[in-house]
Amino acid sequence: MSSEPSARRFRIAVVGCGRISERHFDAISRLPSLQLVAVCDDIAERARQAGEKMSVPFFTNYPQLLDEMRCDVVAICTPSGLHPKHGILAAEKGAHVICEKPMATRLEEADALVHACDEAGVYLFVVKQNRLNPAIQLLKRSIDLGRFGRIYLANTTVRWQRPQSYYDMAPWRGTWEFDGGAFMNQASHYVDMIQWLVGPVESVSAKTATLGRRIESEDTGVALLRFRNGALGTIEVTMLAHPRNLEGSVTILGEKGSVKVGGTALNRIETWEFAEYHDIDGEAEQLRGAPNPMSVYGSGHKPYYDNVVRVLRGEAAPETDGREGRKSLELILGIYESARAEREIALPLRAFPPETESGGGSRRG
Repeated sequence: MSSEPSARRFRIAVVGCGRISERHFDAISRLPSLQLVAVCDDIAERARQAGEKMSVPFFTNYPQLLDEMRCDVVAICTPSGLHPKHGILAAEKGAHVICEKPMATRLEEADALVHACDEAGVYLFVVKQNRLNPAIQLLKRSIDLGRFGRIYLANTTVRWQRPQSYYDMAPWRGTWEFDGGAFMNQASHYVDMIQWLVGPVESVSAKTATLGRRIESEDTGVALLRFRNGALGTIEVTMLAHPRNLEGSVTILGEKGSVKVGGTALNRIETWEFAEYHDIDGEAEQLRGAPNPMSVYGSGHKPYYDNVVRVLRGEAAPETDGREGRKSLELILGIYESARAEREIALPLRAFPPETESGGGSRRG
């Protein structure tokens, strides 16, 4: 094998073999620069099935995997409340960390994960694959070019269906300690999307409720946002849509433009109107009639992993590192605090200490 950095293969393990792991296995298998070397799950049968399917050793004990397998990267696909603990263990072994959303359920644990990666000199990648949806990329480019003029109003809507059987399948689902509710889990990408597109949020007012499911956390909620740039925003979330997932969308309304990217999960362009033409509009027109797959995961894991490989080769910067991933978590926690306190909550909730090197975690040589 060539010793050139571009030819190097990175050894990766996947921890947590639930439904989202399939997206990681698919992306890894399509990238020659990545070699899956092990999988782990505390449910033995699930670990065995994943290991046999991917033709790699399987473990039910995560520390044992880290002791016995040499890993350049560990992908964390376990319940959300375990992400910090599992990421920190990987970082302490010198492995870069890929963490599914949300990176934590508590801000102090997210900060601990960022600092652990900084101290170990490894990268922390937080998966935000919906940012890479083709329609969202066109929307982001249009915002960055100033095509909207002043943005007045932004909305994201998640009208999905999660039956009681979904929560009953795993005891951690819908719990405050390991999962959170509709905002923290299912709508996490959408909360990230609205603040990534429009900018930092100055304050939030919210209401949440548990209306139809037997869980600790909320199955429905609404939030009103005031952005630092003066725009207003709304987030509407429910897991009670009948009879199936109906909509996952983001809408931006501005002085010179109106866009809605909708479908089931940011799959297609539904509205695209600007005062002045740009070549981007031609690309957008091709996406108007795009298929509307029922999968809520989109197709962004492969390009997300493309960025991971380029970062590890020294060819790019992380598209969403730990500090970037922290932003949406802080907004979600602000939403929860507002709902509990029944008042408007100012953001940030608290200042984050300065970086130790670059971007959370930092580079390793």
